[in-house]
Amino acid sequence: MKIVLLGPPGAGKGTQAALLKEKLGIPHISTGDLFRANIGEGTALGKEAKSYMDAGNLVPTDVTARMLWDRLSKDDAKDGYLLDGFPRTVEQAELLRDHLAENGEEIDGVLSFEVSDDIVVERMLARGRDDDNEATIRNRLKVYHEETQPVADFYGDKLLPVNAEGSVEEINERALKALGK
Repeated sequence: MKIVLLGPPGAGKGTQAALLKEKLGIPHISTGDLFRANIGEGTALGKEAKSYMDAGNLVPTDVTARMLWDRLSKDDAKDGYLLDGFPRTVEQAELLRDHLAENGEEIDGVLSFEVSDDIVVERMLARGRDDDNEATIRNRLKVYHEETQPVADFYGDKLLPVNAEGSVEEINERALKALGK
C-alpha cells in the first residue's frame, strides 16, 4: 500500500507511522529523516539541501522530490510505504502523482489525522521543547491549515479521515480500519 500521512504537527503522525510500519510491513518515509540521512551521508542532494537550511531557507521542492524519488526506488519500498512530510502543497501532490504515474502507480490512500487545534497546543506544550510556546504552535497550525487543506482537497475520495484524539491504540485501530485492515 502506498499511503500518504497528513495531519498537523502534534497529531501523532510519527507515533502512528511507527505502529503502521510494523503492522503493514512497509517503510515509513519521512522527509525529515531523508534530509538528515542525506546530509549525514554527505550526498550531493544532502549538500544542496544543507546549503538552503544553513541560510535559513526552506529546501526547494525539486531537491526534496529528488531525495524522495531516490528513496522510493529502494527495494524495501517496492510493495508500498507510508509518506510523511510530502506532499505538503498541491504542487508537491501533483509532482508525486506524475512521478508515480510514470511507473503505472498511484497513491492508495491518504490518512488524514484530524485533531482540534486546542488538543495540538496541549500536546505540544506537554513535550516541553524550547521552541514550543502557544503563539508559535498556533502560528504553525495556521500555516498547516492554509497550505495543507488544499492537499486534502486534491486527494478527494482517497482521503481517509482519522479521528486522532484519544489513546494511541484507539487512533491506530481507527487508522487500520480506514485502510480496510
